[in-house]
Amino acid sequence: MPSLASARYGKDNVRVYKVHRDQSSGVHTVTEMTVCCLLEGAIEASYTKADNSVVVATDSVKNTIYIKAKEHPVNPPELYAARLGQHFLDQYPHVHTANVKVVVHRWTRMNLDGKPHPHSFFRDGQETRNVEAQVSQSGGIVLKSGIVGLTVLKSTGSAFHGFIRDEFTTLAETWDRILSTDVDCTWTWKSFPTTDAVNNGVERFDKAWEAARAITMKTFADDESASVQNTMYKMCEQILAAVPEVDKAGYTLPNKHYFEIDLSWHKGLKNTGKDAEVYAPQSSPNGLIHCEVARDDKTEIPIPIR
Repeated sequence: MPSLASARYGKDNVRVYKVHRDQSSGVHTVTEMTVCCLLEGAIEASYTKADNSVVVATDSVKNTIYIKAKEHPVNPPELYAARLGQHFLDQYPHVHTANVKVVVHRWTRMNLDGKPHPHSFFRDGQETRNVEAQVSQSGGIVLKSGIVGLTVLKSTGSAFHGFIRDEFTTLAETWDRILSTDVDCTWTWKSFPTTDAVNNGVERFDKAWEAARAITMKTFADDESASVQNTMYKMCEQILAAVPEVDKAGYTLPNKHYFEIDLSWHKGLKNTGKDAEVYAPQSSPNGLIHCEVARDDKTEIPIPIR
C-alpha cells in the first residue's frame, strides 16, 4: 500500500507593507515583504481520507501573517519569521513544524537638498534580504539569513587559468577579465530554543546582515581573484569570523560573462587583449558556482575585513 511520504501546505506570495510612524519626529520607516508560510504535522487525513478537520485554511494562514505584522515589529525579519512560525505551533497542537520564508524588498530613503526625507523612498536595486525560519516542536527554531540579487561587477582583478584542458575545451586561459555576478549569500544560525532566545540580543541579525554585505562587496572588489571558487570561499571564511553565532555560510554565484568582440575586420580596428574596450554582455549560458563553508571550532578563523 502507498503511504504519504511528506506533506506541507500554506500560503505563498503574501505581500505585506508596514509603515512605522515616529510621532515625535514625523519620520516614517517602511518595510515591504513577500511572505510564504507552510505547515507540517498530523495532516495526513486531509490527503488520504479527504478529512479537512485537520486543515488550517490557507486563508487563515494569510490573515495570521497580516495580524502578526500588526502585533509585532517586522524588523529584523528573523524575529518576525520566528514569532510567526511559533504562533502556529502554539495555536494548533497537531501542527509540528512551520516553515516561514520572508523576502524583504529594498526601499532606500531619499536624500533631498542634503537631508534625508522623512517619508519618501526609492528602490535602488532588486537586491532582497531573505530569511527562512523552520520552527518545530523537536528542533526549536532554525534560522537562515541571506542576501539575494546584489548585482556586482569589476572590470579587472579577475583571472582564470590552469584549469583542465582536453578535447572538449575551447575556453582560453586569461589573466585579466571582467567579473560580474548576482550575489546569493546565506548564513545559517545556531539553533534557538525559543522566540525569547531569538529576541535576546536581537541586534545580532542586522549586524550580521551588514557584515555579510560589507564582506561580500569588499572581498569582491579587492581580491585578486584566481577563480570565483576561491573568492567565494574567502567570503565565507570572513562571515564565520565576523558572526560567531553562525554555523555555516555559503554562496551561489552565476558567472555573468562579458566577451571581447573582434573588430579587426573593420579597418584593422584593435579590440582584443590589452586593446579591448567594447564587450558583448552574455545572458546565457553562464557558469554557476556554489559553496558552503561550515565552522570548524578547532580551526582558527582569519580576522574579518573591516
